[in-house]
Amino acid sequence: MKKLEEYVRSIPDFPEEGIIFRDVTSVLQDADGLKLSIDTMNDLVKDLEFDVVAGPESRGFIFGTPIAYLNNKPFVLIRKKGKLPCETVEKEYALEYGTATIEMHRDSIKPGQKVLIVDDLIATGGTTKAMIELVEELGGEVVGVVVLIELAGLKGREAISGYRLESAICYEGK
Repeated sequence: MKKLEEYVRSIPDFPEEGIIFRDVTSVLQDADGLKLSIDTMNDLVKDLEFDVVAGPESRGFIFGTPIAYLNNKPFVLIRKKGKLPCETVEKEYALEYGTATIEMHRDSIKPGQKVLIVDDLIATGGTTKAMIELVEELGGEVVGVVVLIELAGLKGREAISGYRLESAICYEGK
């Protein structure tokens, strides 16, 4: 079997010159790559005690749901503003050019619950930090974050310092 990194397609000069885009769709499109990614991410957090797995649309859903399933835990959706039907809490955060808002159902996390956040990638950490703040606003405790890919050059780890971050693959650049 190939190493996990070998399943990730690297696309130079996308979305702009000098950037190497790390494409996770190539991992998802290969049965062995998908299995290896989920198993690796799950192994990275096997020592953690958590009650709930949470993840953002859309790739956080893809990686988070099987991890919740393997650990017999519920999965909580974190969505873009306006996509959830019940009462929500929201958090606005900065993007490179502008802002975005994410939401969770107000009743999705109970006070005191230990939460594992799962996503495909951490870059600058803005989205991850917003997710952590939402969980904490609802009274949950974020016990860890696990991602498939970390772009270390964008310093997302620093943006969420004080929280455990595990990455299956870490690229030193941007």
